[in-house]
Amino acid sequence: MKIRFGLLLLWIVAISLPSSAVSNDEVSSEPLSITVYKSPTCGCCKQWIAHLQEHGFNVLAVDSDDMTAVKAQYGVPDKLRSCHTARIGGYTIEGHVPAKDIIAMLENAPTADGLSVPGMPVGSPGMEVGDRVDAYDVIQFSADGQEVVASYGDAEEVRDSTEQGSR
Repeated sequence: MKIRFGLLLLWIVAISLPSSAVSNDEVSSEPLSITVYKSPTCGCCKQWIAHLQEHGFNVLAVDSDDMTAVKAQYGVPDKLRSCHTARIGGYTIEGHVPAKDIIAMLENAPTADGLSVPGMPVGSPGMEVGDRVDAYDVIQFSADGQEVVASYGDAEEVRDSTEQGSR
């Protein structure tokens, strides 16, 4: 019983640490747990979750009938919104962000609120339609502003990025 309580206490402390307290070794060697808030009927959200799982993430999917409230709760700017919102390591992930960009953010631990792929660009993870890939950016956002941290634009580039992001 004491061991279980100790492990529970250790887990609670670990998940409450700020994202900057996560070392590069922890990011690369431990499965990453992420919570994804999504509409119960959204198919592309399920496909994005599968993309994350393929790249070593443990996903807790939470259905919500009020995604606008979820986005507001986690401070997602209106212009950066998409269909689903996720939380990992104190960061917010909005939309179809490639797994490799989430991993890079966790490894670099920037002072930021999170990452977004605004809208639902065809060819982004979870939005695959044949070989078509619309150009899209991954945007890091915070109260201080926004910055493009990755850009994608053709099927080969996106395919390579998802293969390189495998864990």
